[in-house]
Amino acid sequence: MKQKLSFFLLLLAAGIFNAQVEEKKLDELIRNTLKTFDVPGMSVGVIKDGKVIYSKGFGVRSLATNQPMDDQTLVGIASNSKGFTCTALAILADEGKLNWDDRVSKYIPEFQMYDPYVSQNVTIKDLVTHRAGLGLGQGDLMFFPEGGNLTVNEIVHNVRYLKPENPFRTTLDYNNIMFIVAGEVIHRVSGLSWAEFIEQRIMKPVGMASSFGSYSRAKAAVNKIDAHAPVNGKAIAVPHDWNETANAAGGIMSNIKDMTLWAECLLNNFTTKDGKKLVSDKNVQQLWSLQIPGGVAAKNPYDTSFYGYGMGWFLSDVKGHKQVQHTGGLIGTVTQFTLIPDMKLGIVVLTNQQSGAAFNTVTNTVKDSYLGVADRNWLKTYGDRMKKTEEVFDKQKKEAFAKSEAFRKEKNLQPKAEQFAGTYTDRWFGDVEIMQQGNTYRISCKNSPRLKGELLPFSGNSFIIRWDDRSYDADAYIIFDYDETGKAQSARLKPISDITDFSFDFEDLDLRRK
Repeated sequence: MKQKLSFFLLLLAAGIFNAQVEEKKLDELIRNTLKTFDVPGMSVGVIKDGKVIYSKGFGVRSLATNQPMDDQTLVGIASNSKGFTCTALAILADEGKLNWDDRVSKYIPEFQMYDPYVSQNVTIKDLVTHRAGLGLGQGDLMFFPEGGNLTVNEIVHNVRYLKPENPFRTTLDYNNIMFIVAGEVIHRVSGLSWAEFIEQRIMKPVGMASSFGSYSRAKAAVNKIDAHAPVNGKAIAVPHDWNETANAAGGIMSNIKDMTLWAECLLNNFTTKDGKKLVSDKNVQQLWSLQIPGGVAAKNPYDTSFYGYGMGWFLSDVKGHKQVQHTGGLIGTVTQFTLIPDMKLGIVVLTNQQSGAAFNTVTNTVKDSYLGVADRNWLKTYGDRMKKTEEVFDKQKKEAFAKSEAFRKEKNLQPKAEQFAGTYTDRWFGDVEIMQQGNTYRISCKNSPRLKGELLPFSGNSFIIRWDDRSYDADAYIIFDYDETGKAQSARLKPISDITDFSFDFEDLDLRRK
């Protein structure tokens, strides 16, 4: 008996030692990840078999204050909020207050889409599965970047002007605007604002005591990040906020401590620690069933054979296991939330810089260790990939500005202010003003006041828009269409580089001179 007990204790001691070794390895990986991708701060949580086995913060929550980031530092989780939106709808469905297949017009009678048939038939499920026909990020300029003037009701109204890029219910095209509409359904059915419903009906039962349903509700919180974005090759602090209109698409502020509680609840079949079931098994099945498929690369690192969207989460298989995952991104911060339900494994990564390579490095390394995959050095893989893509993006931008500089010297070819200056309007975005100030030209957007910049001549009918806020990294061409008298009647925009975030959906604008 003593021999068996001694052997057991030896194994136990070895297990503790190995756990400590692995923890130190993960600590080192995270520190190296921060350096490689110029991320000021990151917090990471891992939950396995109902226990939080890792919960730490690294680096600083703000370069402006150099205060440390820990597992209680609040971060905007961005689109990881979509899982909460769909859980809220599932709760209301369980209560008999709505049905997934109800038409949106039942709850928002004034709601219309571009196509009358779609207006009459689009359902709540269509809103939250990215299959309503709107393109990737289409309409995002109504709330992105931060500081827009449009209300939720105005955004809901303006959806009718967005001409879908694809036929109804045929394609997975990630879209935030439809989630804003879904949030309004929650508001009209429950009588609560989206943020109030999320806090009262989800966060409180789960125990997420430090989290908030929106940025504005977290203003008094002290332990929260500043966002950071690369400007001239170096991360700098930028404003970290969010338009209240888009809370249902990405408004939650949370931390590792609370997000691992959220992961635990979901992995326990949407059951809280006190045994309360948030969502019925029937609706859990709905949330985590493939609703619209996406493409899968023939060769991929996890032998993935299916990929697509459920309701609020991306679904795929990794090495034979079902994966439930989502990411979130704002200007200056990105997050990742990963569950492998049959392994009772959850991985959460929150950052205060916008490097997806950073969270992928950490998540994939942890995931591989549980899947039994040998170390693939994701840090090097993503580090090398980032260098190559940045070289491509830098080349695109340098070439565009070099051509602009060369054209500026051709004074006799440049258009005159009276040809193009004036006010242009897009039906869903609103007015855009182009004016002359001294020897320069300026652009400003009425419903997105932070979106303003200088126009640099590029050709006889086009300019480069150099946005004042350099953290946007979204400079764009503006191309004017002239009539027979040489006066511009319309204009369209196009990013100068592929680095531009899809939420700067410039190419969806159809600007007409007023």
